[in-house]
Amino acid sequence: MIMTVTSTRLSPDWPCQVKAPGSYDWERSAAKWLRELVPARYASYPAFIRHPVLLARHAQIQVEHEIRVARTALQTARADLPRLGLHEGAIEHTIKLYAAEVLQLQHIARSVRAVTRALVEPGR
Repeated sequence: MIMTVTSTRLSPDWPCQVKAPGSYDWERSAAKWLRELVPARYASYPAFIRHPVLLARHAQIQVEHEIRVARTALQTARADLPRLGLHEGAIEHTIKLYAAEVLQLQHIARSVRAVTRALVEPGR
């Protein structure tokens, strides 16, 4: 007996928490992951439960907003944090934290876009 294994090539941005598109229960794993990216109250909205693509859209908006917030915090840290009485070491640590957060959020945004494409274009 010869078995053929079809491998789906996933984007490097594909979240490891989400099963490959087309696999059993992949949309449920996508919805679960997307719910973690939005405020908890959204997870119970019937439209988001019935239509994971709506949840994906909201997650994208949410993550883009978080990127803007982290960038603003990063850009204003050097001017604002000394006035709060923080010492230079804490300020430098906070700047590195914000910079890392921006990079992480950008990766999450790419992951949300990949999942959204798979939800919108099944069989791709």
